Amino acid sequence: MQMIIKIDARKQTVGEAETLEQVRHESAARRLDDLETPCLILDADRMDRNIVRLRERLVPLGVSLRPHLKTAKSIEVARRVMTTREGPATVSTLREARLFANAGVRDIIYAVGIAPWRLAKVIELRRQGVDLAVILDSVEQAEAVAATSRETGIAIPALIEVDCDGHRSGVLPDDRDRLVAIGRALIDGGELRGVLTHAGGSYAARGDEALQRCAEEERHAAVAAATILRDAGLPCPVVSVGSTPTAHHAVDLSGVTEVRAGVFVFFDLVMAGIGICRIEDIAISVLATVIGHQHEKGWILIDAGWMAMSRDLGTARQEVNQGYGVVCDSSGRLFDNIILADANQEHGIIKVRPGSGATLPELKIGDRVRILPNHACATGAQHRSYHVVRSASDFVESEWQRFGGWE
Repeated sequence: MQMIIKIDARKQTVGEAETLEQVRHESAARRLDDLETPCLILDADRMDRNIVRLRERLVPLGVSLRPHLKTAKSIEVARRVMTTREGPATVSTLREARLFANAGVRDIIYAVGIAPWRLAKVIELRRQGVDLAVILDSVEQAEAVAATSRETGIAIPALIEVDCDGHRSGVLPDDRDRLVAIGRALIDGGELRGVLTHAGGSYAARGDEALQRCAEEERHAAVAAATILRDAGLPCPVVSVGSTPTAHHAVDLSGVTEVRAGVFVFFDLVMAGIGICRIEDIAISVLATVIGHQHEKGWILIDAGWMAMSRDLGTARQEVNQGYGVVCDSSGRLFDNIILADANQEHGIIKVRPGSGATLPELKIGDRVRILPNHACATGAQHRSYHVVRSASDFVESEWQRFGGWE
């Protein structure tokens, strides 16, 4: 589906005009060689396979999928990953919530601890018929949600965040007093929708056994917290868990109602390093052009630096350090042990992986390469659109817009 760009000339600044002209130019491109670099490439065949893989895995576990759209930040991608056009969905910013709501998504969890000043924006979306729920882990937040709900006459639903592994925020699953206090404060005007947890610690796990253990710890924590609330006479209809590693390794989700995951749509080198996917499953890459050589140093220079790839070096903590990314030819075929070893703002330096014994590919000035990223979310955030291709084809079938920001 092609995106239609509507232009209001009265609101158009010079900078916006330049951006729109660039969109028109690149939307007309039909081959990878026609694109200006660096730019973001999306292999839709790989993406589709990744989506089907997780959907099919969750069916026998009896839970629904609530995809996290923070990775995609795209209406077109969202329509392919959600089970219906109205959701359910997870977001990480209220800008995401608003833009997805404008596209018809009606069932959304804003899965970042709510700040009281954002509640007015939550109310705005709920007045528009969006079932937007928030998350919190303190009595103070619950009291703010309840007070805003009473003042506006619109009950805001909230889920209590549970800390399942010490990775980030949340209430400990056995902290009965705090869970019950939050729940009781919340229902004094607001709505207690349930509990939510995220096994962020699973990113450090390796091997099926360790990942299955993370998934079970995540499930157990959420169910235990839900049981405490229910035993106290409080409602807890939703028990929400999820991360891409645990979603692919859970063997029992008894007591859980839904699973959230996000990066599974594209995957990345960090996920490959954990063992969740193969490098060949990674669906996004950055297209770049060779702009120079330093033969005596064993360098090939490209026009994609950390502004195109992001500064995320997540694989540096893994067994195999992939630098800023793994290098492929323009069709997406991997070069053996060739990585983007270093990056300046607009320059990338391609080298042979140290100790591998590989040789640099013969690439001349002007040749194109594709770099697979460490972190799909971070690399995607550097770009304003996806150029969509199918497998090894160089035909660009569409350009799908991305968005960023926090408003």
